[in-house]
Amino acid sequence: MADESDEIEDLLSRAGRGDRAALDELFARHRERLTRMVRMRLDRRVQGRVDASDVIQETHVEALERLPEYLRDRKLPFFLWLRFLAAQKVIQLHRHHLGAQRRDPRQEVRLHGGPLPEATSVALAQQLLGSYTGPSEAAARAELRLRLEEALNAMEPVDREILALRHFEQLSNAEAAKELGLEEAAASKRYVRALRRLKGVLAGAEGGSDV
Repeated sequence: MADESDEIEDLLSRAGRGDRAALDELFARHRERLTRMVRMRLDRRVQGRVDASDVIQETHVEALERLPEYLRDRKLPFFLWLRFLAAQKVIQLHRHHLGAQRRDPRQEVRLHGGPLPEATSVALAQQLLGSYTGPSEAAARAELRLRLEEALNAMEPVDREILALRHFEQLSNAEAAKELGLEEAAASKRYVRALRRLKGVLAGAEGGSDV
């Protein structure tokens, strides 16, 4: 990890001196994680109009333009800064395509002083069913999806968020805690609790697998 951190610092230093290839390499390392976040939080009504890859490309361009600003005041680790830029792109797309339909404060969480579309129960249930290896019949899947959505809806919003950040976006506990403004110990406890509840739902389904 220390070697990787040193390598990232070297790439950032080179990028700050105008080395475009260094920034491209840094961005490439995080592209997959950023894409998962965008797909998780991009409203289904917008997904048919905008592809996640377009959001990622726009984020890449903005990162290139704003890198000097980031390097002058590095309040966030580089990946979380990229994630913030991508999240703002998603917010802009929602407002452009959906307008007032999306302007509901309950649909967004606060992130570094700015909004972020929440990971809804529907989106999380879809992600969980994507890796579910139980019965393939449509009725069985529909019943399990309903049970998952009910379990997720019963959680506090921050518990759904910690599940989305840790399990699906694959942020570290430290990164997730920073995103949500929690102590690392509190973030870890919330994640374990949320994961345990979902495992209980899946365990109750015939042939269900662990989350």
